Amino acid sequence: MSEHSDYAGEESASAEAAHDIRHGVASERISGRARIVLVVATLAFLVNFWAWALLAPLAPSLGQSMRLTPFTQALLVALPVMIGSLGRVPVGSLTDRYGARPMFTLFSALTIIPVLTIGYLGRSMPVLMTGAILLGVGGTTFAIGVPAVNAWFPRRRRGMALGLFGLGTGGTAIASFTTIPLTKTFGPTAPFNTVAFALAVVAGLCWALLRDPADRVAPTESMIRRTTDTLRMPVTWQLAILYALTFGGFVAFSVYLPTYLKTAFDLDPADAAFRTAGFIVLAVLARPLGGWLSDHLSGTHVLGGCCVLAGLLAALASVELPLIPIGTIAFLSLAAVLGAGAGAVFALVGTLAPEGKVGAVTGVVGAAGGLGGFFPPLVMGSIYGTVGDYTYGLVLLAVTAMLCALLTYTALRHRATTA
Repeated sequence: MSEHSDYAGEESASAEAAHDIRHGVASERISGRARIVLVVATLAFLVNFWAWALLAPLAPSLGQSMRLTPFTQALLVALPVMIGSLGRVPVGSLTDRYGARPMFTLFSALTIIPVLTIGYLGRSMPVLMTGAILLGVGGTTFAIGVPAVNAWFPRRRRGMALGLFGLGTGGTAIASFTTIPLTKTFGPTAPFNTVAFALAVVAGLCWALLRDPADRVAPTESMIRRTTDTLRMPVTWQLAILYALTFGGFVAFSVYLPTYLKTAFDLDPADAAFRTAGFIVLAVLARPLGGWLSDHLSGTHVLGGCCVLAGLLAALASVELPLIPIGTIAFLSLAAVLGAGAGAVFALVGTLAPEGKVGAVTGVVGAAGGLGGFFPPLVMGSIYGTVGDYTYGLVLLAVTAMLCALLTYTALRHRATTA
């Protein structure tokens, strides 16, 4: 099976290279339409991620007002992550089939429903948990944007393009910066009304401005068949594991860091949310850098280096030294390497995924990244509830990062060289 997969990967790479030459992509010119698609897809992704992360900044105050246990509080912020992650698998395959324009428009509009439900009815646990599950719809849009952008950019420019698209993860930073101030200034429904309006705007923009390349060929196989074929490719699983560390680590910290900072360092919720926003902004800004470095250097070297640094920084953070300056330096540096590593992963997706299966591969890899962000908050909440200390959770992160570095420098490096 491995030899067959390698041969198929090489054949796909050759076919795509021939496609690039036929369509003038070898000159690496970027069309105006490609730039429009990148901007609109990034904006839509950002707003959907803003909606996806709305509950995280409110979790500490909800925990106090509703007397939630640490595990229940962690579950509340982790539910949108889990649903949004699992949903990327079918959404990626559907995007390969139907294109980005209808998918982005539909899913942006659908996300308005849970946003308004939580804003106006989320005063009981059943409604709050249901709304948290439905918020996952916003998280699936990652699997729509990657194939949309990938289709418009030549192979050697995809790392940077996908890195710029990844700036949309900054929607979580907007949620951290604005949710509590909007609530205090204009009332508890203000952040939800704002996000619902933004979602309606980007849904309209997607329908009006997004286009797929004229030569796009929609796959004829069923979604189940395409997903099954994608899962059989070893490169899918290798990239999925690495994205579970890089993006999953980013998501885990973005949703749980407010709780961690409040509990471990006794910060008030507003201060914890502001510091979390700084972590998120740095990780988001580092993502294009990881893609750009992968375009110009070996993507596996960039990714492997990020994994090693993440392991060392997580080990440093586990000591729980004073937040200023050592703790802050450790967490901000960790944000940068996780963001750059996530950019490097999708630079490799853009070059290693077979043409016509970018959405399917993105769905699986993106799902792994989201699930990588689902479990750490639960683990951290359970560990703290059991032993009253977060050290063991951060040590687990350090060990995982080093194992991912080993995977990058061995199996994935071999596959990238072969392709």
